[in-house]
Formats: sequence, C-alpha cells, structure tokens
Amino acid sequence: MLEGMRRRSVRRTIAVPAMCLLAACGNGNASGEVDTDGATDAGLSVRAAFYPLQWIAEQVGGSVVSVQSLTPPGAEPHDLELGPQDVAAIGEADLVVFLAEFQPAVDEAVEQEAADTFFDAAEHTELDLTYTPIEEGAEETEEAGSTDPHFWLDPLRLAEVADALAARLGQLDSDNAGTFTANMETLRTALEELDTELKQGLAACESTDLVTSHNAFGYFAEAYGLTQVGITGVTPEEEPSTEDLAEVADFVEENDVRTIYYETLVSPAIADTVAAETGAQTALLDPLEGLTDESAGSDYLEVMRSNLDSIRAGQPCI
Repeated sequence: MLEGMRRRSVRRTIAVPAMCLLAACGNGNASGEVDTDGATDAGLSVRAAFYPLQWIAEQVGGSVVSVQSLTPPGAEPHDLELGPQDVAAIGEADLVVFLAEFQPAVDEAVEQEAADTFFDAAEHTELDLTYTPIEEGAEETEEAGSTDPHFWLDPLRLAEVADALAARLGQLDSDNAGTFTANMETLRTALEELDTELKQGLAACESTDLVTSHNAFGYFAEAYGLTQVGITGVTPEEEPSTEDLAEVADFVEENDVRTIYYETLVSPAIADTVAAETGAQTALLDPLEGLTDESAGSDYLEVMRSNLDSIRAGQPCI
C-alpha cells in the first residue's frame, strides 16, 4: 500500500459489511483457438485445480487431452474442499495441474495421491509480489507477507506456465508432442496479442491507482503501469477492519479515484461501502479465478478484454 495511506492519521468510521461469498467457478469450454472437440475421448487425463489452469491445459492439450477442473461451479477456489471422489480422481489422473499454496485442500491431495504426477505452476513463472498490511504498523494478519498467487492476470506469465505445461504433456505423450507444441504456439500468439492490446489501451490513463476489492491484480498492475490499492488481502474472504476501510476511503478522495472495482465470485458489499462513502462509482473487474454466468465473456481472452474495457472507462483512459 502507498506510503501516504500508511501515514494517514485522520480516521473516519465506516461500518464493515458482512462478507457473503457468492462463489461460482466454471468448467467451461476452451476459447476455440485450438481444437478441443472430443476431449472426453482423449488419451491423457488432466485434472486442473481452477479455471486459468484448466484453460491453458485445454488450449495446449486440444483434442488429445481430457481436462477437468477440480473447482466446480458454485465454489470460490480459495475455499475449495475436496471429497473422497475428488481425491481419488487426483490419484487416477495422468497429470494434476495446480498452484502450490493457493488451495490447501489441493496441496494435501497432491501430496498424498499425485507425488509423481503433478505440475506446479509456481515452479514455472516468477511469483515475486507479496502482500503487506494496508497500514504501516497495523496488526499483521494471517496473510501478511504471503506471496501473491495471481500470476495469470499477466498474460505473459501465463504463457510461461503454458510453455512448460506443453513440454510436460509432450513427455507424457511423445506421439502428440508436436500437437502440443503447435497448440502452444497458437496460444502464445493469442496471449501476446492480448498483452499488446492491454499495453496500448492502458498507456494513457488519467488515474493509475487501481482500487480493487481484494489484492488480486498486483501482477496485472505491475505489467501495465498501474498501482493496485486492494481493500482486502490476497484472499477475498479476509474482511477489512473499519480502519482499513477508512484508509482506502481517504486515499480515494485525496487522489480523485473515480472507480472502485468489485468481482464476480464474491459479494460487492465492500466495494459498495467505499464507493458510497466517497462518491466513487463501482465497476466489475474479474480476477478470472472462475467463470460464472456473470462473467463478461466465455473464456480467459474475452474476460481479459472486458477487464480492459472496464478499466479504460473507470480510470479513465484515452
């Protein structure tokens, strides 16, 4: 958080709304950049922990890999719990694609059932951002100092993981290694084009302060010249204190922030509270932890472009 917020001594009282997780995480189809028809008849079986990992596995694997998400519709991935059948499926999969320390239940199941068949996304891109408390000297929360896991909101970091996944699939199925490589080349082109659009679209914004309901957009902000100001920590269920809310409200007013961004998978109550206190508007900014009927797009690329439109309008950008 910015130093100006940490030093702020003037306090206001803001009621903390009850957090109500409206979770929904999709097992949707891939975007169509590569052939994914007939995936249920595929040779390799892949279990992906949550949507962005599911999506790249589908894109790279195409029709020769069957991909299923461990995070079902109606579940917020941070809070995922696995039943016995889910754990058994992890043990039976040819490959389990997950992100270590993001979903504790998946970590435990992988350790127990997939010690030789896992692919940890964290090993294939740099996770170099950490979460710190909103206010200097504030009592540290359980999350303070924890690594920000949301690398997939930087398309080029996601491409790094997808590259490594294509190589791993090629090792498991050498007959189709060429297919995985070709699919990865198509995917990389799509992600690089998206990165270019984001850089161009966010190059000239009146405000570069991105106030979000939780600290999910650090890598996105770093990649595109923005500064994230998260109301809660790296997991959305961490409730902010009244002091935290007051700090953010002060920052919003003093820096003429016009928009507070909320998400699809959690209640907008926190964003609404800060907006009502400051006169700012609210807008949807999707962290892409899962697709829902409320998602502004049917796949990763469409939702990221919708995020671009939302930020361009909310900052605003020319």
